Amino acid sequence: MKDCTLLSPSQPSAAQPADTSEGDTNHSPHRRRWQTDHIDPASRHLLERDQRCFLSQSLSTPCLDVLAGSRDSSLFNLQGREYLDFHGNSAHPVGYGHPKVIEAVTRQMANLPFCPRRYTNRPAIELAEKLVQITPDPLGKVLFAPGGTSAVGMALKLARVATGRFKTISMWDSFHGASLDAISVGGEALFREGIGPLLPGSEHVPPADPYRCLWDARGACDACGLKCARYVSYVMEREGDVAAVIAEPLRCTAVNPPPPGYWQAIRKACDRHGALLIFDETATCLGRTGRMFAFEHEAVVPDILVLGKGLGGGLFPLAAIVARSDLDVAPHKALGHYTHEKNPVACAAALATIGVIETHNLPARAAELGRTALNRLALLTQIHPRVGDVRGRGLLLGIDLVRDRTSKAPAADMAEQVLYACLARGLSFKISHGGFLTLTPPLTIAADQLFRALGILEKTLSAVLEEVPHAQRD
Repeated sequence: MKDCTLLSPSQPSAAQPADTSEGDTNHSPHRRRWQTDHIDPASRHLLERDQRCFLSQSLSTPCLDVLAGSRDSSLFNLQGREYLDFHGNSAHPVGYGHPKVIEAVTRQMANLPFCPRRYTNRPAIELAEKLVQITPDPLGKVLFAPGGTSAVGMALKLARVATGRFKTISMWDSFHGASLDAISVGGEALFREGIGPLLPGSEHVPPADPYRCLWDARGACDACGLKCARYVSYVMEREGDVAAVIAEPLRCTAVNPPPPGYWQAIRKACDRHGALLIFDETATCLGRTGRMFAFEHEAVVPDILVLGKGLGGGLFPLAAIVARSDLDVAPHKALGHYTHEKNPVACAAALATIGVIETHNLPARAAELGRTALNRLALLTQIHPRVGDVRGRGLLLGIDLVRDRTSKAPAADMAEQVLYACLARGLSFKISHGGFLTLTPPLTIAADQLFRALGILEKTLSAVLEEVPHAQRD
């Protein structure tokens, strides 16, 4: 009988430099030092077993630590160390183990734990009705999938069927999942490079990014007349047969709110050229930005909306698309056809999650706490020259660390030092795009926990900048 514990752990190739465009590298000296200081022998043994048995992949292996529990806004490792979780893969809008979600899931598991295809069930119907209710017209038809990547695939297939076209326009640096179709419309080299031919007709354009604008180095969006949006319209006109523009209303991991008027201009261009507008809110839906959906800040409505991550309440993988009612045009096609398409337990978790969000008005709470946090983080730009920018909407926040404010080059090494120093103090978050500290706490986080996390960040940034000589900072 085979035993994967007898296999040797895979090792990273020394010939391939670490790609930090999406997240922190798992093989840095900062990671090794942190694990030497903070991982006990029992946890180290489990980490070695994990590495022996699982296929290695960027961003996921080798793992950081071994978790034994989670509750509310916190993770707990085998040693009982607590981490305030300001990452959570954006899957924890109501925190971990919310009693309403646990109760709904437990009750559903006792009655109908699974629903085979060709049948339906009450939780699935009620969830579809709820999603239609909380999204604006003309969104009115729903399909479920077991994850956001799969939901993106359904949206792309529906756009092809509805328009009779196959080309798409999406943004460089965007992320829409890791499957072949999703990385085709995604814009990160980490996921695309060396994979081979991707979907034909997947056109890419520069994203709207006022801080690092390609069109105007000052980020003077009013003065340039939204060249970024005009370029999208130009590509649509030249291509002539684009099926859809697919994008995140704001880039989640780099927290890039577009300039005012950007999405209104794209919406008009889509209408003018007969293309659909797909908003991928897998990571930003359900109140994180201070409104139920991030696109509600932009005064536009997409033709297809992709939801995921937090929809499952931090318990179950669940995603959905909500499309215009008149796009119900593919009864002869299998857009999804997933085994767990109408999983009653996952749908019960989603219904309970939305119930908690609505009952406690968590979008408004995220907006209020987010304003306070953003104002406090903004003070860092006055204290630390390496804090190039702070950005946020609701409880989607971030700090852009740069080598200098002229080049705005990401300060990747410094960001890793900050990450591991914060982990040592009990705060976990994600690094994106080399030097961006992405902060996504649960919407239910206690105010004192939020302020404690901000205090950890402030102290850590000061300590790292004081300890590292200027010449050694990236």
